[in-house]
Amino acid sequence: MSDNSNNNDGQVTLEVRDGIGWVTLSRPQARNAMTFTMYAQLQAIFEGIVPGGDVRALVVTGAGEKAFAAGTDISKFRDFTTPQHALDYERTMDVVLGSIERCPVPTVAAIAGACTGGGAAIAACCDLRIASRDIRFGFPISRTLGNCLSVANLARLSDLIGVARTKEIIFTSRLIEADEALASGLVSELLDDHASLMSRAAALANVVASHAPLTLRATKEGLRRLRTASQVQDDDLIVSCYMSEDFREGLEAFLGKRPANFKGR
Repeated sequence: MSDNSNNNDGQVTLEVRDGIGWVTLSRPQARNAMTFTMYAQLQAIFEGIVPGGDVRALVVTGAGEKAFAAGTDISKFRDFTTPQHALDYERTMDVVLGSIERCPVPTVAAIAGACTGGGAAIAACCDLRIASRDIRFGFPISRTLGNCLSVANLARLSDLIGVARTKEIIFTSRLIEADEALASGLVSELLDDHASLMSRAAALANVVASHAPLTLRATKEGLRRLRTASQVQDDDLIVSCYMSEDFREGLEAFLGKRPANFKGR
């Protein structure tokens, strides 16, 4: 996560080269921490990809070599004063992430450095993930803000790394690093440096782009339907965290660069 005190909203860009779309999360001065503007741009890009169009596969990556995306810019959370604010935010995030999952072409996350919070959620929605050896993946919210993941995001994460590891990394607020990321199946390949990561991402995107589009699309959509077959209500969980004294304390502590003093209320 990162403060947005410099008022730079950042941007998400799409560049198409030889049928491969390169989606770049660009706010490098803040380790590509995602602003609400960037989430809207990301959604628009993915909703603009059509079956049989010029883009046959997408690579999602962060600008620079230090981070994929270090979470969401949390300064806007100071404006959250009602339960509806919290619910609207989580529902908006699910729409954004759902646009990635529903994308009709294969998606590859090329992860370098920090990949946390909202950035980790974006990577989890991609079809394939590869990383450089400096990957640090996780959701350190039990140490920082005291909010929670939606049930949809918990399902995405547990599908990738299992229920037990999901609980463990959230409870401890630790980040998954290279060897564990590979061993757990979070990523399929580790690359030694950023240049190798980008080269391999291009090669992998070209491989999947050359395969039967209908097979890939049916596989993606079938697996998505399996995961979303049972919709679970989580409004009470979201409101209990975002409207708590602990969340306000976590927010101010994070922005003030001090440890939070959580009290469970």
